[in-house]
Amino acid sequence: MHFVIMGCGRVGASLARAIERAGHEVAVIDQEESAFRRLGTSFEGRTVTGVGFDRNTLRAAGIDHAYAFAAVSSGDNSNILAARVAREKYGVENVVARIYDPGRAEIYQRLGIPTVATVKWTSDQMLRRLLPQGHVPEFTDPSGRVVIAEMPVATAWTGRRLSEVEHATGGRVAYVTRLGDGLLPTADTVYQEGDLVHLALRREDLAAAEKVLDSAPPSSS
Repeated sequence: MHFVIMGCGRVGASLARAIERAGHEVAVIDQEESAFRRLGTSFEGRTVTGVGFDRNTLRAAGIDHAYAFAAVSSGDNSNILAARVAREKYGVENVVARIYDPGRAEIYQRLGIPTVATVKWTSDQMLRRLLPQGHVPEFTDPSGRVVIAEMPVATAWTGRRLSEVEHATGGRVAYVTRLGDGLLPTADTVYQEGDLVHLALRREDLAAAEKVLDSAPPSSS
């Protein structure tokens, strides 16, 4: 899969190397060509010098066929603008923006852009929003058989009950993060666009569950 990262500071470079180690293609955008030195000599991905929310720059980085986009530059406004362009213009569903001001996070969540505030940032948090979720479970029981993973959900599930998610995947929705707040779902809770769904299920069922939720839900009978 192809990933595009805007910003080649320590966070962006670390993220790019981690995604490449996972076997994926990566393109990194930065306004300063010298920033790409942080990637190291072993990095085999693409580097693009330019403004990360400029459409020509994004196209040069392969945004047209990107699985995911991460905006981790040093500017909140640039990050959210680039993330919105990637989501709204190019239809990239897996988008995340790093935000320095935690107070803005809820506003951006309402725009449908998952955000990670710098004070809370870890590479696992960022990777869970970009990589296929089986790669980075949030919780694993001592036996290693049961995991809780933040699962990507196609927008076609919007308005469907989370009980339907459970039925389709064979898992259980442990909790939902909605607009930055945790929510314990009830039988009537429906999926809203921008929700982060945390699913508990067997490790061997992760790939199948992700495939189910990446597609449109079955028709209601």
